[in-house]
Amino acid sequence: MLENREGQSVPSVEFVLRQNDEWQKVSTDELFKGKTVVLFALPGAFTPTCSSTHLPRYNELAGTLKENGVDDIVCLSVNDTFVMNAWAADQEAQNIKVIPDGNGDFSAGMGMLVEKADLGFGKRSWRYSMLVKDGGIEKMFIEPDVPGDPFEVSDADTMLNYINAEAKKPEPVSVFTKPGCQYCAKAKALLTEKGLQFEEISLGKDATLTSLKAVTGRDTVPQVFIGGKHIGGSDDLENYFVS
Repeated sequence: MLENREGQSVPSVEFVLRQNDEWQKVSTDELFKGKTVVLFALPGAFTPTCSSTHLPRYNELAGTLKENGVDDIVCLSVNDTFVMNAWAADQEAQNIKVIPDGNGDFSAGMGMLVEKADLGFGKRSWRYSMLVKDGGIEKMFIEPDVPGDPFEVSDADTMLNYINAEAKKPEPVSVFTKPGCQYCAKAKALLTEKGLQFEEISLGKDATLTSLKAVTGRDTVPQVFIGGKHIGGSDDLENYFVS
């Protein structure tokens, strides 16, 4: 039975991390003491739901969560530090602290260490999220204890709605670019200046010219989309923010 531990303190453990080519130990006190922290735990780095939805949405909503009183957002998995570091880099999850619970000590202390031998995973964390204030667990969203890997309540939107149901969520932004394009650099700088996070789709790496024409009807870059609306190039983007 997965236990809801609201009102209790987080387990006291040390995590072993590899940062800047050095081994480091980080305690739960360092992560949680005197802070408001959102932690979400998942079965494994590079796995489908974790990579396509769970971590990316927390990364996307990180700014909004922090505007509503959250100091840090922590992603935890029973993986080693090298795997977690590689996954964070692959996901470009610069807004998230990835923590390797390599031995499963924290997950066991939370009562969330489960057996996934049927998948060849061994022991892993159950999927859940929690709001922790000064080391005390205020709220937990635990996925239902059913077979498989349910993903219904531990998502970023549910957590944000709990913290502030009236919070304004950022609109999704995508930018088609190509290497060496000064106008692309100008558009990206403007989006950053306006505090907007964006997905960059680079021609030759992520998409082709055919893809660009099919989606935008144009063959020049940059091409910017905000909230599902095609804004256009860098000059169009400037006009968008003026209007």
